[in-house]
Amino acid sequence: MNQSSTSPATASSGEQKHNSNIEWAISLFGTAVGAGILFLPINAGSFGFWPLLIATILIGPMTYFSHRGLARMICASPRQGDDITEVVTDYFGDKAGLLISILYFFAIYPIVLIYGVSITNTVDSFIVNQLNGPSIPRALLAFLLVGIMTIVFAFSQNIVLKVTQFLVYPLIFALGAISLYLIPRWDFASFMEVGTTDWRMVGAVALIIPVMVFSFNHSPAISQFSLAMVRAHGKEKGSENASRTLVITAILLTVFTMFFVWSCTLALGADGMQEAREQNLPVLSYLANETGVPVLAFISPLIAIAAIVSSYFGHVLGTTEGGNYLVRRAAPGLAKKLSRSQINTAVHVFIFVTAWIVAIIDPSILGLIEAIGGPFIASILYLLPMYAIHKIDALEQFRGRASNYFVVIAGLVAVGATIWSLFV
Repeated sequence: MNQSSTSPATASSGEQKHNSNIEWAISLFGTAVGAGILFLPINAGSFGFWPLLIATILIGPMTYFSHRGLARMICASPRQGDDITEVVTDYFGDKAGLLISILYFFAIYPIVLIYGVSITNTVDSFIVNQLNGPSIPRALLAFLLVGIMTIVFAFSQNIVLKVTQFLVYPLIFALGAISLYLIPRWDFASFMEVGTTDWRMVGAVALIIPVMVFSFNHSPAISQFSLAMVRAHGKEKGSENASRTLVITAILLTVFTMFFVWSCTLALGADGMQEAREQNLPVLSYLANETGVPVLAFISPLIAIAAIVSSYFGHVLGTTEGGNYLVRRAAPGLAKKLSRSQINTAVHVFIFVTAWIVAIIDPSILGLIEAIGGPFIASILYLLPMYAIHKIDALEQFRGRASNYFVVIAGLVAVGATIWSLFV
């Protein structure tokens, strides 16, 4: 359409929609950037140069095609305005819908627990190492941190989501800046000695995949994102706009995250990665403690805290969505007596109590990530949408595409690698 035939109102509307797509891409990026990315260099780098290079090439297409499939599944639902829990029940029936909704809940809820552990460890390390303060009793520190985050989300959800969207911009800048800052510390020779170059490299790549899936996962926000696309553009155009937005998100995540991963990995070296894993700290906190560089010492933990908090809010949103549905299905009589907000409050209390307890216990964060990234996230994000595409008539137009087989293989590898890792 030429310029003369486009009215100002139409142009303004088109510009607003474009800006909305960019805003959503940034928001989805913020949902993904959290504990996973801050621990990813420690996991992915431990396998050496070639496995990390192959994983870097694969993760962009994996992220885009998997999230696009989930968005298409929601956009195509005949019951517009319903979230993913209602959509899967509509598609597959009550029993299968309940089972899938349980899987969805357990794909997201444990991530909230991971963030509870991460924020406690990061703040404790910052107080002791950078501020030279006393170590606060872990139970009290976890209570305050998890409690504040949960309360702020529960009572100021709209404001919180806007603030976290704003935080993503400095977060992108900070990840890029730190990646560049670490370049003089790169040690290719040490990194090339790590890992293997024979057929076992395939196994190494497979073991990286579950943590990559976790680290690039923004599925908790896909349901609300897809519904927003449909409301703004209609069902068909909504799916197309969702795909375009997800391309931008995948590019942002791949460029900024993998550059960060490579830079941290090359700067840490094999010994540094092992020590960071043993200390159960995000890579930025470890770098702040070990390098002694004033800039890194104070800025890195603050970036880690911002990343964890922003992603915590996104995953609490997904957990609340799944928890509300499960309460209504498991106790319909009770659910009828309670409003949606009351059920959400109960879910928030459950989140706080369990996240606080797990933060006190302090399990291995990478161990949790590796256990969750495979069976739960991959099942919901990679395998479920592909099954829906080949089973549901409304998604028939998307069948038979090479990208579908690619996503299925990636999902099976993520699930299989998690099981395999238990025996190696």
